[in-house]
Amino acid sequence: MFIKQISVFLENRKGSLREFTELLGNENINLLALSLADASGFGIARCIVKSNDTDRALALLRENGYIARTNSVVCVRIPNRPMAFSSILSVLEENDVFLEYAYSFCQSTLSDAVILIRPSDKDRCEKALSENGVTMVSQEEVDRF
Repeated sequence: MFIKQISVFLENRKGSLREFTELLGNENINLLALSLADASGFGIARCIVKSNDTDRALALLRENGYIARTNSVVCVRIPNRPMAFSSILSVLEENDVFLEYAYSFCQSTLSDAVILIRPSDKDRCEKALSENGVTMVSQEEVDRF
């Protein structure tokens, strides 16, 4: 159960994040989740939009000179309590899956926390989480947020 994520390279300069979000917003594409990472000379914005907006957002970004691509991430539903995320990390560790990165949703209709993770092995991750009773959030559920 994977979620489509858009990754975009942004220049490290004043206004670049605003321009990126404004471009999508002007086309009525809502950012459901957003993560920013800094690298030497540029930043990487990772975002989730509704599935029916993904291709349109990707095309719009590319048409406007952005380097953008999609990849798949796993969306995990986590009880809102201490040690909940740690227990999921333990499951992944026991199954030799490490995380490249993780970030949380900006909004959700769920009472639990919703965390996006990029595992080293998506299939092994999905299997380990399922076998250990961890609830994953489907693309259809994300589209309802």
